[in-house]
Amino acid sequence: MNKKERIISVAKSTIKTEGNAIINLIDLVDEEFAEAVEFIYNSNGRVIITGIGKSAIIASKIVATLNSTGTPAIFMHAADAIHGDLGTIQENDSVICISKSGNTPEIKVLVPLIKTRGNKLIAITSNGDSFLRQQADYVLNAFVEKEACPNNLAPTTSTTAQLVIGDALAMSLLDLQGFSSKDFARFHPGGSLGKKLYLRVSDLTKLNEMPQVHPDTDIKNVIVEITEKMLGVTAVVKNNRILGIITDGDLRRMLSETDSFKGLTAKDIMTENPKTISNNAMAVEAIEIMDKYGITQLVSEEDGIYKGMVHIHNLTNEGII
Repeated sequence: MNKKERIISVAKSTIKTEGNAIINLIDLVDEEFAEAVEFIYNSNGRVIITGIGKSAIIASKIVATLNSTGTPAIFMHAADAIHGDLGTIQENDSVICISKSGNTPEIKVLVPLIKTRGNKLIAITSNGDSFLRQQADYVLNAFVEKEACPNNLAPTTSTTAQLVIGDALAMSLLDLQGFSSKDFARFHPGGSLGKKLYLRVSDLTKLNEMPQVHPDTDIKNVIVEITEKMLGVTAVVKNNRILGIITDGDLRRMLSETDSFKGLTAKDIMTENPKTISNNAMAVEAIEIMDKYGITQLVSEEDGIYKGMVHIHNLTNEGII
């Protein structure tokens, strides 16, 4: 086996080992898991998640997932907790402690302190006989047979299992809360995912000029309007009603079909019944229409009244394409 073949073999073996471990977790989700989720859901406090080593990194990620899906959560490193950060935990908070072995020195010191304060303790652990499991009010079983590491030492499969259990917890809470796409957008206003859920066509049209000409406008002034507004298009409008559009492409076709455009007006070369979108529609709908018809500009209207143009560059600049 050459070097590349060995690399491929090791990578596939790692994925297979971890994949099998994740599938096995399905049978470990039980009534105790559901009771833990219900407790957190009915609690008035936050979720404090703690761990040490690689488990601490997983804890931090689960905190981020919970916060982004409507469950207030805070990360507390187990080592820091026993050196002053224990004050992070408030009266109504629940504490999730993540540890594969459940027997590390920091965990053995921290757990009694949590219990003394009266906070409910939820364990995510692989060790059924551990100190952590015995002390926890609820146990989320993250058992794995072996690490993907050939020496069965480096945390690989175990941390993947912890992460998946955390995701299962977060999604269960999301479901109980009825957390919607609108809620998601409130927590992600600056990211591309959030923009897809809240950005409207009206937010984009206001960024652009409103190119428009009368149906009787001569071709020279049509060209001037398209050039000045820099969108490669103009609407043909009468009494604020959209009659058609003229694009750069329409102008090029006109020039290829006639030796002179003297006497021609906008209505002679416009495309009637152009594709339009409501000014109140979501921006992602504009993407769908542009993609379907292979166009780069879209006329925005409201009850037939011309409101402006949305260009594919607007969508690109917002990062939602």
